[in-house]
Amino acid sequence: MVPPFSIENHPLLDLRLFETVLPDVLANIKSSENLLSLLSVDAVAPLKSSDQIRAAVRDMLRLRGFKPTGRSKPASEYLIKAAAEGRLGSVNLAVDACNAVSLHSGIPISVVDLDQCRPPLSVTTAPPGASYVFNSAGQVIDIGGLLCLTDADGPCANAVKDSQRTKTCHSTRHTLSLIWGTKSLSEQTTRTESWYHEILRSHGATIH
Repeated sequence: MVPPFSIENHPLLDLRLFETVLPDVLANIKSSENLLSLLSVDAVAPLKSSDQIRAAVRDMLRLRGFKPTGRSKPASEYLIKAAAEGRLGSVNLAVDACNAVSLHSGIPISVVDLDQCRPPLSVTTAPPGASYVFNSAGQVIDIGGLLCLTDADGPCANAVKDSQRTKTCHSTRHTLSLIWGTKSLSEQTTRTESWYHEILRSHGATIH
């Protein structure tokens, strides 16, 4: 189960988070053809992004001083570009479900291997100068002023790029998903969470 968790009081954040228990390790679970088809911007989906959604997400992320532009734009915007250029491929069930839902909803989503996180967990604004490695190539992102999932070892996920140290892998069976919604998009965020659950349950996962 998710360990004790605290969330910073933030005037715009409408965070939805849930734990997923997979029926097997990720290496042994295949994403369905239906899920894989959703990794395209042209796929028929129950949700659709918009300029209004993109603006609202950016407004939330910049409230504490972070600049969600360029290489630091919200993950949901990166996914739209990657999918349009044919670069959004399958990774594993946990990432595919996260990417498909974020792509079409326009709301950034994090998914981490919960067993790689050390409690206590919280969602807080990273201090100025904070950073972490976000990919296997060792690239670093400056996360100062950005709302982040934080564990005992420091920030590890946010609405832009998740850290390498808590990403899912072939042995992952237990994940934590965070939908970085904003209060002006409450209905869209609720629909996003519901669809996300539906996709995971269709692959045999249990949601808490």
